[in-house]
Amino acid sequence: MSQHLAQIALLVRDYDEAIAFFTQKMGFVLVEDTPLTPEKRWVRVCPPGGETCLLLARAAIPEQQAFLGKQGGGRVFLFLHTDDFWRDYHAMRAQGVHFLEEPRHEPYGTVAVFEDLYGNRWDLIQPLQQE
Repeated sequence: MSQHLAQIALLVRDYDEAIAFFTQKMGFVLVEDTPLTPEKRWVRVCPPGGETCLLLARAAIPEQQAFLGKQGGGRVFLFLHTDDFWRDYHAMRAQGVHFLEEPRHEPYGTVAVFEDLYGNRWDLIQPLQQE
């Protein structure tokens, strides 16, 4: 048996602003942008070389809009692993991504917390090499 997470839904205010943030500021790849109705699209973005995509889901009703930027309840919600922390950290900062702290070394690797365009918290992590 083989399983993996294919995608994770992330609430967004607007498809195009979210696509721009993830592709231009974070370097993700736009995998799919398929119109479903005049108001709804199936939009997936993925980090380069990644398997799991973010499904950018437009918050269509007030109850969904209330959760924009709060999907993790104020905690780090998503974890972006990288093979070169400093390359990605500097590239993301240069693009205006807001980091909440200075990078730090932990037993599991180099990490820093940042926010996406809505305020969801992420970890950028370069894990220690497993030997």
